Amino acid sequence: MSEEYEPEATRRDAGYTESSRASRGWWDRNADDYQVDHGSFLGDDRFVWGPEGLDEVEAELLGPAEDLKGLDILEIGAGAAQCSRWLAGQGARPVALDLSHRQLQHGLRIGGGIPLVQADAGVLPFRDGSFDLACSAYGAIPFVADPVKVFREVRRVLRPGGRWVFSTTHPIRWAFPDEPGPEGLTVSASYFDRTPYVEQDEEGNATYVEHHRTLGDRVRDVVASGFRLVDLVEPQWPAWNTSEWGGWSPLRGNLIPGSTIFVCERD
Repeated sequence: MSEEYEPEATRRDAGYTESSRASRGWWDRNADDYQVDHGSFLGDDRFVWGPEGLDEVEAELLGPAEDLKGLDILEIGAGAAQCSRWLAGQGARPVALDLSHRQLQHGLRIGGGIPLVQADAGVLPFRDGSFDLACSAYGAIPFVADPVKVFREVRRVLRPGGRWVFSTTHPIRWAFPDEPGPEGLTVSASYFDRTPYVEQDEEGNATYVEHHRTLGDRVRDVVASGFRLVDLVEPQWPAWNTSEWGGWSPLRGNLIPGSTIFVCERD
């Protein structure tokens, strides 16, 4: 791909392997800029569920902080392991997993002694029943073609009674342009069109893929994977948050949801 070539944005099918390859390449290329742009918002050892700034300290979606001590916790799509570092601070034993080598290098740079694993979320390199909890703050789920494959892997590595909590883009956002200003408030696409958003190079190879599931799809995926959905959280935009993050902004956040968090349990 020539240096000056701008990826072409399109809507087309993209399977699991193509999506995974595109995500790995995109995050390896963009990890440095991502950490520069968002590092201060994420902190080195905070657990933030999304651009709204909902913090696990207040949300307690994994449970009360004092109950995390001694638990084995898997973070999927961990980036630089900021959430895992916070979990370690509560006395938990986290493992941070990410597809991107470069993101994990930032985890090493920040430090903290968190075990870092490079792997695909759909093929977790752990034995059955290795963890008490699993979590993902915008990691992996928006970018995988087969979320049920990922969820079943998560269920496999969880112990009975384990909790799986993940955040992702709110499905309603698919119908709106990904813009933080007024232009992002007018419906421009069908909410029901599941065709992936793809950026591709001159040869038609995907360089970025994002997949859409409706809210009903997400619920059915959770249930089909053998989990119980115990809560669905749609964070409101807080007054203190004046920042813009891609298509997220105070303007949009006060009118339509931007994120959704699924709290699931394994029987």
